[in-house]
Amino acid sequence: MKLWGGLSVLGLVYAALAFGIDQTFKWWMLHVFDIEARQPVALLPVFDLVLAWNKGVSYGWLSGDASQDLLIAMSLAIAAGLWIWLAKATHPMTAAAIGLIIGGALGNALDRAVYGAVADFFSFHIGSFSWYIFNLADVAIVAGVGLLVYESFTEGRAR
Repeated sequence: MKLWGGLSVLGLVYAALAFGIDQTFKWWMLHVFDIEARQPVALLPVFDLVLAWNKGVSYGWLSGDASQDLLIAMSLAIAAGLWIWLAKATHPMTAAAIGLIIGGALGNALDRAVYGAVADFFSFHIGSFSWYIFNLADVAIVAGVGLLVYESFTEGRAR
């Protein structure tokens, strides 16, 4: 099994950036800005900063204290599988996308290990409709998946 490839460094850089930016922002929001005492902070009529502790995955699925260890293990297993995929990557966009997903997954896994839940801050809403609250790790994961989907469509056209 190949664990290092020609684009592994690129993927590692993107993973480190996603992880580092996510964890730095979370630390700042929790310990410097003190979002818990100030929330909600309305930045736009449709966007607030709040603090929500998510013990589950998207929309609170699999929430509960007992599931934290399982979710950490799943994040680590997924990151390991993605690392193997990264070692075989032949396109820079693939490596960057996989790196973003790994960094985001590890950022949320660290939250679970340290706090017992993932710290989420961004709340979009229009009238009574509210999107789920998310964080920068989630943004990195979605961006990485989006890049992989985009690449799969453009690769097919190139052939």
